[in-house]
Amino acid sequence: MDLSKIKPAKGSTATNKRVGRGQGSGWGGTASRGHKGSQSRSGYSRKIGFEGGQMPLQRVVPKSGFKNINRVEYKAINLEVLQQLSESLNLDVIDLQTLANAGVISKNDKVKILGKGTLTAKLTVKAHAFSKSAREAIEKSEGTTEIL
Repeated sequence: MDLSKIKPAKGSTATNKRVGRGQGSGWGGTASRGHKGSQSRSGYSRKIGFEGGQMPLQRVVPKSGFKNINRVEYKAINLEVLQQLSESLNLDVIDLQTLANAGVISKNDKVKILGKGTLTAKLTVKAHAFSKSAREAIEKSEGTTEIL
């Protein structure tokens, strides 16, 4: 094998189209940009949402609603999930660290305990918020709730 005879595979390389380098090149004159208009000029960049002069969609559709910047998003966890965790891991205290280790929440999530399912285990549950039915169910099974 002679290293001086190595060539790239056929069709894998292409020569650059050198536009605007005289009439003899075939790409002279307008340099394949057509005649006049903003797209023929250097430095042209189309505005975001520009639709060729047609009224853009973001101006046609009316504004509606609002986004509450003070909203607190909770990760909802039902009692049935707590029951499963306490049975499988043999726990009597469930806090954020326990839920994160079990893969139920991410470490930065705020947690709200909801009342779906039944709870038989006596648990101490620590979370950011509780629904009324969840708090009643936990206290009914002689457990305690602690708001973080």
